Amino acid sequence: MRHPKIIIAGIGLAVVAVGGGITAASASGSPAASASAASATVRTASAAVGGQAETILVNNRGLPLYYYRPDTATRSLVTGGLARLWPPLTSAAPAAAGVSGKLAVLNDVNGRQVTYNGHPLYTFVGDHARQVTGQGFQSFFVATLGLAPLTTSAAPAGQARAAPSGSGYGY
Repeated sequence: MRHPKIIIAGIGLAVVAVGGGITAASASGSPAASASAASATVRTASAAVGGQAETILVNNRGLPLYYYRPDTATRSLVTGGLARLWPPLTSAAPAAAGVSGKLAVLNDVNGRQVTYNGHPLYTFVGDHARQVTGQGFQSFFVATLGLAPLTTSAAPAGQARAAPSGSGYGY
């Protein structure tokens, strides 16, 4: 039996692709097909998250940015089909506007992936500007100004990393 969330995500991707919201390049999953151009600006915007107004991080186009809980500060674990649903935000020279945390670039499997406080950032193919639809789905959570820094030390093998506080926002 297939997992309902995977089926729903596949249907959502098909709807977005049919509606013209995804290009052939972004469907390929290549680093060049990421959710940004050569220069990305990370800024803040207000959006409803779980029914509450939150200040979240967004990209140049106003799309919400997410972090993936299993990632480490030195490695993105989002590749292949997962990266097609959650395109990595990549840029050689990211800029910040109204952001208090540390913006940096991680050279990894996705190219030059933008990080915020050490967390690699992603968009979700089902989102529109200031519309958060991926919150909590497949261990992705919307990035906020208060996202706690991700340290470079990973948990020992077989031991799970501590999860952020109950809100899922990392603060």
